[in-house]
Amino acid sequence: MTRPRTYQSLGILMKFHAFPGDVQDKFCLVEAVVPPGLGAPPNHHAGETEAFYVLDGEIDFRFGTEPFTAKAGDYVAVPDGAVHAFSARGPSPARILILNAPGHMHERFFTELGEPVADETREPAGMDGPPDVGRIVKTAEAVGMTILPPPGH
Repeated sequence: MTRPRTYQSLGILMKFHAFPGDVQDKFCLVEAVVPPGLGAPPNHHAGETEAFYVLDGEIDFRFGTEPFTAKAGDYVAVPDGAVHAFSARGPSPARILILNAPGHMHERFFTELGEPVADETREPAGMDGPPDVGRIVKTAEAVGMTILPPPGH
């Protein structure tokens, strides 16, 4: 049986172009369609490099306390272990490439939280309610990632 490559996770559509096992355990490459207002909460992880390339739309990023907006064509590298967060902004979903190296942590996190969907799926389905924060935090901890509360909480 062929392994699913496309997942719906927390309202975001994620298509794995490369699992670490596809590329000698060097990296994970994911294309994500991120609806406005959705993204990743503040988090950090040591030992796994992360970078983003914005294909379409705009993404608000935050490293520590420094916010900035990346637009189509912008590349954003996350320093190893840095606290970071992002969310899509604007009237339509953003589309980004996410590169994680070596990628095992993010592969597990995205696939364990997500539900497989047909590879031809192009838009994420809406969420059925608020995210299960306890499950997200537990899954993150299990893979070596730390989810932090949003600023001011």
